[in-house]
Amino acid sequence: MGQVGIIIGSESDREVMYECVLELESLQVTMISPEITVASAHRDPDMVDEFIKKTKEQGVKIIIAAAGMSAALPGVVAAKTKLPVIGVPMKSDLMGIDSLLSISQMPKGVPVATMSIGKHGAINAALFAKRCLSIWNGGL
Repeated sequence: MGQVGIIIGSESDREVMYECVLELESLQVTMISPEITVASAHRDPDMVDEFIKKTKEQGVKIIIAAAGMSAALPGVVAAKTKLPVIGVPMKSDLMGIDSLLSISQMPKGVPVATMSIGKHGAINAALFAKRCLSIWNGGL
Protein backbone atom coordinates (compact mmCIF):
# COMPACT_ATOMS: atom_id res chain seq x y z
CA MET A 1 0.00 0.00 0.00
CA GLY A 2 1.33 3.39 -0.94
CA GLN A 3 1.03 6.41 1.30
CA VAL A 4 1.38 8.98 -1.49
CA GLY A 5 -0.19 9.19 -4.93
CA ILE A 6 1.28 11.41 -7.64
CA ILE A 7 -0.71 12.65 -10.61
CA ILE A 8 0.48 15.01 -13.34
CA GLY A 9 -1.48 16.82 -16.01
CA SER A 10 0.89 16.15 -18.88
CA GLU A 11 3.68 13.79 -19.85
CA SER A 12 5.92 16.87 -20.13
CA ASP A 13 5.68 17.25 -16.32
CA ARG A 14 7.20 13.82 -15.64
CA GLU A 15 10.88 14.83 -15.65
CA VAL A 16 10.36 17.52 -13.00
CA MET A 17 8.08 15.35 -10.87
CA TYR A 18 10.53 12.47 -10.99
CA GLU A 19 12.56 14.63 -8.57
CA CYS A 20 9.60 14.27 -6.18
CA VAL A 21 9.67 10.49 -6.61
CA LEU A 22 13.41 10.37 -5.88
CA GLU A 23 12.96 12.49 -2.76
CA LEU A 24 10.07 10.32 -1.52
CA GLU A 25 12.20 7.22 -2.09
CA SER A 26 15.10 8.74 -0.14
CA LEU A 27 12.66 9.49 2.70
CA GLN A 28 11.36 5.91 2.53
CA VAL A 29 7.83 7.04 1.72
CA THR A 30 5.88 4.52 -0.34
CA MET A 31 3.92 5.49 -3.45
CA ILE A 32 1.08 3.80 -5.27
CA SER A 33 1.92 2.05 -8.49
CA PRO A 34 2.53 3.29 -11.09
CA GLU A 35 4.54 5.94 -9.31
CA ILE A 36 3.25 8.77 -11.50
CA THR A 37 -0.16 8.83 -13.18
CA VAL A 38 -0.67 11.13 -16.18
CA ALA A 39 -4.23 12.47 -16.45
CA SER A 40 -5.31 15.93 -17.52
CA ALA A 41 -8.21 17.52 -15.67
CA HIS A 42 -9.41 18.86 -19.02
CA ARG A 43 -8.58 16.08 -21.47
CA ASP A 44 -8.89 12.99 -19.24
CA PRO A 45 -11.42 13.71 -16.44
CA ASP A 46 -12.45 10.04 -16.29
CA MET A 47 -8.80 9.02 -15.74
CA VAL A 48 -8.59 11.56 -12.90
CA ASP A 49 -11.66 9.94 -11.33
CA GLU A 50 -10.04 6.50 -11.72
CA PHE A 51 -6.85 7.76 -10.04
CA ILE A 52 -8.85 9.09 -7.09
CA LYS A 53 -10.73 5.78 -6.80
CA LYS A 54 -7.40 3.91 -6.82
CA THR A 55 -6.04 6.13 -4.03
CA LYS A 56 -9.01 5.20 -1.85
CA GLU A 57 -8.58 1.49 -2.59
CA GLN A 58 -4.86 1.56 -1.83
CA GLY A 59 -5.06 3.57 1.39
CA VAL A 60 -3.23 6.64 0.12
CA LYS A 61 -2.97 9.43 2.71
CA ILE A 62 -1.71 12.34 0.56
CA ILE A 63 -1.98 13.23 -3.11
CA ILE A 64 0.61 15.32 -4.94
CA ALA A 65 -0.78 16.87 -8.13
CA ALA A 66 1.32 18.81 -10.63
CA ALA A 67 0.09 20.84 -13.56
CA GLY A 68 0.98 23.77 -15.78
CA MET A 69 -0.86 26.50 -17.63
CA SER A 70 -4.42 26.62 -16.23
CA ALA A 71 -3.21 24.11 -13.61
CA ALA A 72 -6.72 22.89 -12.81
CA LEU A 73 -5.63 19.38 -11.83
CA PRO A 74 -4.77 19.94 -8.13
CA GLY A 75 -8.06 21.77 -7.55
CA VAL A 76 -10.12 19.16 -9.38
CA VAL A 77 -8.48 16.40 -7.34
CA ALA A 78 -9.06 18.34 -4.10
CA ALA A 79 -12.72 18.81 -5.03
CA LYS A 80 -13.18 15.06 -5.44
CA THR A 81 -11.43 13.74 -2.34
CA LYS A 82 -11.10 14.52 1.35
CA LEU A 83 -7.40 13.63 1.27
CA PRO A 84 -4.84 16.42 1.56
CA VAL A 85 -3.68 17.59 -1.85
CA ILE A 86 -0.31 19.20 -2.48
CA GLY A 87 -0.14 21.20 -5.71
CA VAL A 88 3.05 21.71 -7.68
CA PRO A 89 2.92 24.38 -10.40
CA MET A 90 4.84 23.61 -13.56
CA LYS A 91 6.64 26.12 -15.75
CA SER A 92 4.60 27.26 -18.72
CA ASP A 93 4.27 30.26 -21.02
CA LEU A 94 4.40 32.75 -18.15
CA MET A 95 7.37 31.09 -16.37
CA GLY A 96 4.86 29.15 -14.24
CA ILE A 97 3.35 32.21 -12.56
CA ASP A 98 0.01 31.40 -14.23
CA SER A 99 0.19 27.86 -12.83
CA LEU A 100 1.16 29.10 -9.38
CA LEU A 101 -1.76 31.51 -9.23
CA SER A 102 -4.22 28.93 -10.54
CA ILE A 103 -3.28 26.41 -7.86
CA SER A 104 -3.00 28.87 -4.98
CA GLN A 105 -6.27 30.71 -5.66
CA MET A 106 -8.64 27.91 -4.69
CA PRO A 107 -12.13 28.82 -3.46
CA LYS A 108 -13.11 28.35 0.16
CA GLY A 109 -13.79 24.70 0.89
CA VAL A 110 -11.33 23.27 -1.67
CA PRO A 111 -7.90 23.52 -0.02
CA VAL A 112 -4.69 22.79 -1.90
CA ALA A 113 -1.27 23.21 -0.28
CA THR A 114 0.73 24.98 -2.98
CA MET A 115 4.47 24.55 -3.42
CA SER A 116 6.87 26.63 -5.48
CA ILE A 117 7.21 26.33 -9.26
CA GLY A 118 9.07 23.43 -10.85
CA LYS A 119 11.84 21.23 -9.44
CA HIS A 120 12.10 22.95 -6.06
CA GLY A 121 8.34 22.66 -5.62
CA ALA A 122 8.46 18.97 -6.54
CA ILE A 123 11.12 18.27 -3.91
CA ASN A 124 9.33 20.40 -1.31
CA ALA A 125 6.09 18.51 -2.02
CA ALA A 126 7.86 15.28 -1.04
CA LEU A 127 9.30 16.87 2.10
CA PHE A 128 5.91 18.33 3.07
CA ALA A 129 4.22 14.97 2.49
CA LYS A 130 6.79 13.26 4.72
CA ARG A 131 6.22 15.82 7.50
CA CYS A 132 2.47 15.29 7.32
CA LEU A 133 2.86 11.51 7.37
CA SER A 134 5.26 11.77 10.31
CA ILE A 135 2.69 13.65 12.33
CA TRP A 136 -0.01 11.09 11.52
CA ASN A 137 2.35 8.27 12.41
CA GLY A 138 3.16 9.61 15.86
CA GLY A 139 5.65 12.43 15.61
CA LEU A 140 8.52 13.96 13.72
